[in-house]
Amino acid sequence: MGFPPAGYQAKPGSVLDVDRAFYDRIAGGDRELVDEFVIPIRSGRAWEVPAGALCRLITTAAGPQVGDLNLWNRHNPRERLWAARTRQLQSAHVTTYDRLWSTLPYLRPLVTITKDTLESYGVDEDGGRVHDLLGSRCDPYVNRILTDEDFDFHCHSNLVRAVIPYGLTEFDVHDVLNVFQCTGLNSEDKYFMKASPAKPGDYFEFFAEQDLLCALSTCPAGDLSIPLWGPDARDPLEVCRPIAVEVYRPDPASLDGWQPPVTSGYQGLHGIQLP
Repeated sequence: MGFPPAGYQAKPGSVLDVDRAFYDRIAGGDRELVDEFVIPIRSGRAWEVPAGALCRLITTAAGPQVGDLNLWNRHNPRERLWAARTRQLQSAHVTTYDRLWSTLPYLRPLVTITKDTLESYGVDEDGGRVHDLLGSRCDPYVNRILTDEDFDFHCHSNLVRAVIPYGLTEFDVHDVLNVFQCTGLNSEDKYFMKASPAKPGDYFEFFAEQDLLCALSTCPAGDLSIPLWGPDARDPLEVCRPIAVEVYRPDPASLDGWQPPVTSGYQGLHGIQLP
């Protein structure tokens, strides 16, 4: 039985038509490492990635680990990752050549994914896929509802602490891209999570389409092989691992012809009559 076509379909030549040859050239070309660090378990960190640079998130030798990623325009944090619209324009799970889109009224790519070593994972027997935009970050508020206990190191809290040095607050933290996470919808149309299929050295790389502030939390549930909630829940500390981050400057020649994407061309009147 076939499925209905996607609801959001653009005319040929739109910004949804990615120049794959261009991004392949960047992904495979010469590059210079300009920053690298490791985010410890159950913590978060924010960092800048300039427009035209590449950023790689890497599972370390310690093993798989889920990361919750937030993105902002470095100069205007009101422009940030819009998970819901990205699900509609791209898909609920993203991979190479997909773009992560920003909020209204900007609605333009923040990043384009250039390399995903888990791309071949596809769809497993449970309908699970990796790198999802379906679920939001874990947070201490929902943990209170589920367990009646406080815990300060959920992804939301990790991200809150990470962005404070950049003048941002809890109100700026938003729905995430769950990197290295395997998820789907079960027969009850409810969100499920399962153990990450990532191996040491797997990576997820993206190209910054504009000056970015990025923040990543190393999830307190680790690789999700141990339930954080429910009847089989226990502290998954033993499966928590760090995530490495690398930022690269591509060969400038490989960027010939590239320009940061412009904001939406809609004039923004919303039917309001001007005098």
